[in-house]
Amino acid sequence: MANALARGVLRAGRPLVAGMIAALGHAPLSWPFATLAGFALAGWLFRSVSTTRGAAFLGWLFGSGYFLASIYWIVDPFMVEPDRYGWMAPFALIFMAGGLALFWGAAFMGAAWGARRLRRPHLRLVLLPLALMGTEFARGSVFTGFPWNLPAYVWMDTPVSQMLALIGPFGLTFATVALAIWPLAGRRVWGGGVAAVVILAGLWVAGDLALQKAGVAVPNPLRLRLIQPNVPQAEKWDPARMPAFFRRQLELTAADPAFAPDLVIWPETSVPFWLGERPDLQRLVADTAPKGATVIVGGRRMQGRRYYNALAVLGRDGQITQLYDKAHLVPFGEYVPFGAFLSRFGIKGMAAEDGGGFSAGSGPALLDLGNGGKVRPLICYEAIFPAEITRGLERPDWLLQITNDAWFGTSAGPQQHFAQARARAIEQGLPMVRVANTGITAVIDARGRVTARLRAQQIGKLDTTLPSALPPPPYARYGDIPAWLLAIFLSLAWLVRGRRNSH
Repeated sequence: MANALARGVLRAGRPLVAGMIAALGHAPLSWPFATLAGFALAGWLFRSVSTTRGAAFLGWLFGSGYFLASIYWIVDPFMVEPDRYGWMAPFALIFMAGGLALFWGAAFMGAAWGARRLRRPHLRLVLLPLALMGTEFARGSVFTGFPWNLPAYVWMDTPVSQMLALIGPFGLTFATVALAIWPLAGRRVWGGGVAAVVILAGLWVAGDLALQKAGVAVPNPLRLRLIQPNVPQAEKWDPARMPAFFRRQLELTAADPAFAPDLVIWPETSVPFWLGERPDLQRLVADTAPKGATVIVGGRRMQGRRYYNALAVLGRDGQITQLYDKAHLVPFGEYVPFGAFLSRFGIKGMAAEDGGGFSAGSGPALLDLGNGGKVRPLICYEAIFPAEITRGLERPDWLLQITNDAWFGTSAGPQQHFAQARARAIEQGLPMVRVANTGITAVIDARGRVTARLRAQQIGKLDTTLPSALPPPPYARYGDIPAWLLAIFLSLAWLVRGRRNSH
């Protein structure tokens, strides 16, 4: 009995550990080769599974380990008000990791089922990268989507990240999984491994060559002052502390008059008043900015009985000249499905104003800043959705993300969020300006390189200039379609080769 139990634990433990190893490629460690090793181990375990049900369970365990090890920071928002929400923290981590892992279980099951239908069970490893690409795409869409920590993002600190401009995050996810698993699909594992190393080296060199290309010089680049007040989330809405935090941002805005910014930007929900309700305080913000500077702030606003998480452009007199309402809200954070009903049981969104929470804005938009160009605003969570960045819009001149990563604590969450913002810059060939309450505040060029930044948990301002944009790369032009066509073609080619070799 004991031996049987031990064998069962070992069988379940191996894919869990493989998933945890695969997660080491993400920030803060950023070890991409550990991700390849983790996927290779999962592929090796997959070879010995005989049923589709066993394949689904293996994939679910592997995904559970991956997400447990990479999104452990999800407990931090619940500890902002531990007396109210702390009891939910372990359940949130377990259910979130297990729920996201269902997509990976479906991928493994789909690959096993497809190989069985082709009557070539050994080709399941060939189908798995394509199946995982599909389920990762679904993970970014189903139930409003949560495409956090796609396998593609493990390359963000390497030249391979430049492939995002060509094939996007789902295409690079396919490539990552294929490089790790396809060598195991052939009869000559060592030969397949050498081929994978050669291909990866080619991607690395191609990315490095792209990074060496000089950008277009801008004669009079936009001058920026980015404000990072570093306000702890647990104190942010304390009435006794709010005036001091507001003064801190005013002082940072007015500091160092020798630098004359064109644009001053405050982070998400940075003003302590409802937008439009205190014109005197909005005028104070505008007057505090260096002469001639436009100010952008993040704040909450009310319209009738609806609440919005918004970004506002202030005119010289403090009046709001342009407004953007966050369109893609965080489930159970900014709103709760059936919130009015669930609020009766004490279940409310952590960033919400009542049981129903915030309302979604009308969708993606552009702000016209005159000499500052046209900018696509993104509020926090919106930057993790690659397909939504420029959907239905003309091409902007640059991207702006304001965020309050204080919710994510001081662990891996803010670093992973920052990596995804860098990915959006590469995919679109556009510079990204990122302004965060507790960090990471930074300017990112069109190839994903950080040109200026403030450390996390630092009070300060960042005076810098906006880098130039690149011509639209293939991903910005065509989206995910080329990556899907390439992934399907390569998978079919390998399947045909595998069937011939089996005769």
